[in-house]
Amino acid sequence: KESCERVILLAIETSNQKQNDRELSELEGLVRSAGAVTVSIASQQERTQIPQTIWGTGKLKETALEIRRHRASLVITDRELTPAQARNLERLLKCPVMDRSELILDIFSQRASSAAGRLQVELAQLRYRLPRLVGRGKSLSRQGGGIGTRGPGETQLEKDRRAITKRIEHLNQELRKLKRHRSLLRDRRAALYRVALVGYTNAGKSSLLNALCGLTAKNKVLTENKLFATLDPTTRRLTIPQEGQNPKELLITDTVGFIRELPSPLFEAFRATLEETIEADLLLLVVDLSSPDWGKHLQTVNNLLDSLGASSLRKVVGNQIDRCESSSLESIRLIEPEVLYISATSGAGIQGLKQSLNETFWGQDITPSSGLEPQKTNE
Repeated sequence: KESCERVILLAIETSNQKQNDRELSELEGLVRSAGAVTVSIASQQERTQIPQTIWGTGKLKETALEIRRHRASLVITDRELTPAQARNLERLLKCPVMDRSELILDIFSQRASSAAGRLQVELAQLRYRLPRLVGRGKSLSRQGGGIGTRGPGETQLEKDRRAITKRIEHLNQELRKLKRHRSLLRDRRAALYRVALVGYTNAGKSSLLNALCGLTAKNKVLTENKLFATLDPTTRRLTIPQEGQNPKELLITDTVGFIRELPSPLFEAFRATLEETIEADLLLLVVDLSSPDWGKHLQTVNNLLDSLGASSLRKVVGNQIDRCESSSLESIRLIEPEVLYISATSGAGIQGLKQSLNETFWGQDITPSSGLEPQKTNE
């Protein structure tokens, strides 16, 4: 589309070509999620990198020609840049340059619909930009020339830095209020067991929530084949019928998706939201088995949960069983013998998952090692 922003990707390739292709494909997916279109990819083999620009002069000259040929308006790199590297690349390419972390921050900014989501995204963006603002300021200061002088951009830099620092302090206060509010909400829901759906972005968590709770068009959660389609956590009640007695209820929360090398300012800002995950009684780790990289995705999710200090019971749910290779079904069982197989879109395995939840929370064989307290019901 002509109205879409036209992007060129600038990448460094390793000796593992399959992994290169997957990571580039993920970056293209992020570009699509941001509403732009990739018109060309410029990649260079990994070698002794040039600290000032990472990419060599020849590759950058070639990329500059590609920018003009494709009428690109933005270059996105597959790795994080220092402020100096970003400036050097922009000067040589004569085009705005953004790194992968900034791209993810931009997507989160577009997706934030609630006040809490917008607050956390703004905080993450300011935390990311502040050190980069300082880096630009040092450059401007040097341009002023002369000992004892302040560069032409320095005064404005100080104003910008003070304004951003003040805004960060204010947002941190709001974030503390949000944490207290979320804590009160969790206390009110203490009568019900809580399950959190976690997983790599676009693994099918929202589709699973809709399928599990039988949500209608009016109250179903948005599902899109995009990275980070869901940003704000959504909680729904799941009713599980019981033979000869009243049905049981539990709460299921669909959380923001994880991704490898999640920008640290975003990770820190979204701690309040991610606490929904830490505090859940059970974590259902949703894995898209149709993705060739599902193994690394599962590892990324477990690593991020560990870094958050999540100690809740974890169960792995293998999604997209109707679209994956049979070898994936066998491979994941070797890693996770208790894996539950489902297809959130076709409904296969959903009944078995409900039965597993019923046994986990209300079955007779709950063991102390599970970390669950059987008395915590809605009765």
